[in-house]
Amino acid sequence: MEVIVPHTNADFDAFASMVAAKKLYPGARVVFSGSTEKALASAMESIDLPFPIDRLKDIDLESISTLILVDVRQPARIGRFSSLLGRPGVEVHVYDHHPAGPDDIRGTVDVTMPYGSTSSVLTHILRERGLALTPLEATILMAGIYEDTGSLLYPSTTVKDYEAAAFLLEAGADLIAVADMLRKELSSEEVSLLSTFLDSETSFSVAGTEIVVAQGYLEKNIGDISMLAHKMQEIEGMDTLFMLVDSVDRVHVIARSRVPEVDVGAICKDLGGGGHPNAASATIKGITLIQAKEMVLAAVRKRVAPARTAAEIMSYPAITTRPDSTLLEAVEVMRRYNINAMPVVTDGVVEGVITRQVADKAAYHGLGGAPVEDYMTTECERVEHDTSIEEIRERVIGHGQRILPVVRGGRVVGVITRTDLLKLLQEELRERPRGEEPGKARNLARPMKEALPAWAFEILVEAGRTAEELGCKAYVVGGIVRDLLLRRENLDIDIVIEGGDGIEFAYEFARRGGLRVRPHHRFKTAVVIYPDGFRVDVATARLEYYERPGALPTVEQSSLKLDLYRRDFIINTLAVALNPPRFGELIDFFGAQKDIREKTIRVLHNLSFVEDPTRALRAVRFSVKFGFKIGTHTLNLIKNSLKHRLFEHISGARLLDEVRHILDEEMASRAVGMLDELGLLGLVHEKISWDDERRALFDRAHEAVVWHRLLYTKEKAEGWLVLFLALTDELTEGELAALARKLKLSGKKRLEVIGARTAGLKALARINAGLAKTGSALYELLEPLPLEVILYLMARSPAEPVNKALSNFVTKLKSTRTILRGKDLIEMGAAEGPGVGEILKELLRKRLDGELSTREDEERFVRTLLESKKRKRRKTAKAPRGARGGKGGQSGKGAKGR
Repeated sequence: MEVIVPHTNADFDAFASMVAAKKLYPGARVVFSGSTEKALASAMESIDLPFPIDRLKDIDLESISTLILVDVRQPARIGRFSSLLGRPGVEVHVYDHHPAGPDDIRGTVDVTMPYGSTSSVLTHILRERGLALTPLEATILMAGIYEDTGSLLYPSTTVKDYEAAAFLLEAGADLIAVADMLRKELSSEEVSLLSTFLDSETSFSVAGTEIVVAQGYLEKNIGDISMLAHKMQEIEGMDTLFMLVDSVDRVHVIARSRVPEVDVGAICKDLGGGGHPNAASATIKGITLIQAKEMVLAAVRKRVAPARTAAEIMSYPAITTRPDSTLLEAVEVMRRYNINAMPVVTDGVVEGVITRQVADKAAYHGLGGAPVEDYMTTECERVEHDTSIEEIRERVIGHGQRILPVVRGGRVVGVITRTDLLKLLQEELRERPRGEEPGKARNLARPMKEALPAWAFEILVEAGRTAEELGCKAYVVGGIVRDLLLRRENLDIDIVIEGGDGIEFAYEFARRGGLRVRPHHRFKTAVVIYPDGFRVDVATARLEYYERPGALPTVEQSSLKLDLYRRDFIINTLAVALNPPRFGELIDFFGAQKDIREKTIRVLHNLSFVEDPTRALRAVRFSVKFGFKIGTHTLNLIKNSLKHRLFEHISGARLLDEVRHILDEEMASRAVGMLDELGLLGLVHEKISWDDERRALFDRAHEAVVWHRLLYTKEKAEGWLVLFLALTDELTEGELAALARKLKLSGKKRLEVIGARTAGLKALARINAGLAKTGSALYELLEPLPLEVILYLMARSPAEPVNKALSNFVTKLKSTRTILRGKDLIEMGAAEGPGVGEILKELLRKRLDGELSTREDEERFVRTLLESKKRKRRKTAKAPRGARGGKGGQSGKGAKGR
């Protein structure tokens, strides 16, 4: 059986080539290897072909003797038919026009010509063989040529394409019908997506050529995305476009080029796809949009190389090892930084290179304790800091060397690798919004001055001056910059120092203002403390790595871009330059402004939750706090973290910190509900549930906290602790105590709150039973309890009489005090000693019950009480001796007589 097959997601050129191949192989069956583009599927509904197109499931692969491939020669693009390649007894015939590649299918018949379309290749064959075409067949072939050559206007169009078109016109091709077939009307969803891509455009200048990158997220399939790339080029008149489309678990790259300097077919081939020099595509699985963008730019740089040097693209500082280090130590370093090779250095001089493959294998054979120098490669290339990119590419790729040490004055200053794409791109391409003047970045100096208090703005100005004088760069980063764009108040100032030591900067900054500094040498950070307690956090631009999931990071000095890359979410990767020459310049390496506009929370890389699982809880908090959605891929990564039980490694203190921040949010109830939906609520305790009853209790607790806050009393309540009691309401006393230990709950007051819950519930039961009807009885029950427990009890019992009693205690009874003090009582004649306390206690009880209200009332009561005690003492003194002795005296006398 002969079968004619095009590439998956067939377009008009592929379809027309199938029609032409059917003329050459009249007995062959015709079948699509996968889906078709939306426009083709629509056009085929009105085309009456003289032969049927078989369904893929109706083709028996075992019966195929000849596989005829049209408009394709890559195994990855023919679906299930790739299993026939190399099978004995199966001939493969190839008709194509794509540029050659190393993995191309080689057919027993192989006709590949560098024309603008495969339809042109097959049209010339039909013409040479004298095979007549019907007007319908000629029209279909003309549509195939027009589509792939842009109606004969693309630079890839050849003379042979024009000749083929002339032949088809003579055969009766209908150009009006061709125009109707190729007309692609945009749906409302496509128009919306096109607008998103246009808004996201970013321009890069590479070797004098403008490269435009647009990116967007596709939640569901809406048809032919490549059509939008054509539309964008038409609307914007751009020469080169890379459109990145994130569709949950993969990123599609659609590339278009109108200039010979940029061969998008070659670039997409590097990404695992392929195509023509002017139109190509690729699909990259299991990465984020940020990572895909970096991969595309790396591929562009490889194929469109600017005249740069090693010093401009090298990774620094170089990660190295010593010759006397053991192989196991070298493996640990390489695993920690996720590198495959590193220089072996003595006093800055490169002695050789050790690879992870060699070190791992030696360790496997029991040689892990051997020194690195025994197995390092000594015949290694190295380059000077001013070596050209072309020479570097030849040494890394042409000579097969994994890593190139970069030296200056004989000492290693950096490395260049094949795999560390992010580091290679660190200073490589200048990025700017499409249409923005070259070199002109967005400046936030004026918005900062308008939004921040004058004293806070002056802190940033002074930080920039200090950094400039120290010869380093200062940036304000993170939440304060994000909230500036969101027009939200935020005075948490975080400063990152690049090219210098953050702790040294902090001391100099503090010296100028007479401030205190608290350094943290392990994390290369410091806190500058003002007299009123205000703090400024300072950090050295740093690279973090995690020894294990959920552990605290280990920190090493790095650059601003790598410092921002370690952060939790894209929206938190913004920075603003503070040095005077660039003060206010906004730095956005990863598209944070776009995510803020789209109100979406996304991670920067797929291992984000592996490195720090608490980020999953933070994603929920930010989602609720800002009203943002969590990106689909990020949600999938959270679910994967749960599946792989990564949260088991989180320390209790870190989990508590995230839970406390969530409970402190105004929309805490919504956040807890979201945690429950994602399966994260069980991380706090497996017995915590979130049904309507629990939600109602939690909401009442929140209302109680807000109610108390509006009282503006001197005693402040920790609102999150009240909500924590509501959240853990189902737990027994023992379970709650165990949870407090697990979460490393600290602080005398907080532990008292947890410990007093049981006493509070008992008090509530007595109040519900009507056993505390008077103010003094209520006071006696509730006064020993922390305020947080009482607010929790208000939520615990929605009954109005009980709530009224509890609120009366908080607003009135709790602060009730006697007017008279112990000194006053002594002056009035009370004897010093325990009796004074008893009188004060009785005074308070009378005031709580409303029996006393003024000082005169209290004095009158005390005088009456003291007079009563005097009379009692006089009466006792006048009584007969026997009467005073009572039975005790009689018993004594009797005992003496005996």
